[in-house]
Amino acid sequence: MFTTPFDTNLGPCAISWDETGITGFHLLTPTPVEMGALPGKPNESVSAVISRVQAHLQGVLQDFSDVDYDYTRVSKFHRSVYEQTLAIKVGRTCSYGDIARQLGQPPGASRAVGAASGANPWPLLIPCHRVVAGSGKMTGFSGAGGIKTKLRLLALEGAQLFAE
Repeated sequence: MFTTPFDTNLGPCAISWDETGITGFHLLTPTPVEMGALPGKPNESVSAVISRVQAHLQGVLQDFSDVDYDYTRVSKFHRSVYEQTLAIKVGRTCSYGDIARQLGQPPGASRAVGAASGANPWPLLIPCHRVVAGSGKMTGFSGAGGIKTKLRLLALEGAQLFAE
């Protein structure tokens, strides 16, 4: 597995990959050391993802559903949550319960969806920031900066936000 840091309008990021695809993404991470990977020179597809992230964070909004993710490091359930999350379009949000229902799970599975979102190794790319509580309340975010970063991303994407 390889990794490389890069700069964006929001701050430093890092991406990791292997021969299968993107293995991790760190938003607002100063160094890639915590990713546990060797420094590497990005191939063409990884470089394209980096360029798209930089564009997205400059307001040229992107859809990352076509990225090759290495899902071998996550459970089958987490993968299903991430694939459903990829369907949430820019400027939209949905609830943890919505995702559970879309996966054919009972209402109580919203907590498991939340846990999967919290463990998302690809924040921003797999847009877990677009998943909110059923009440619309902003809950945790797996990327650096937590809810503050989540709100910044949603505002950048033009999502309708409501004050509590």
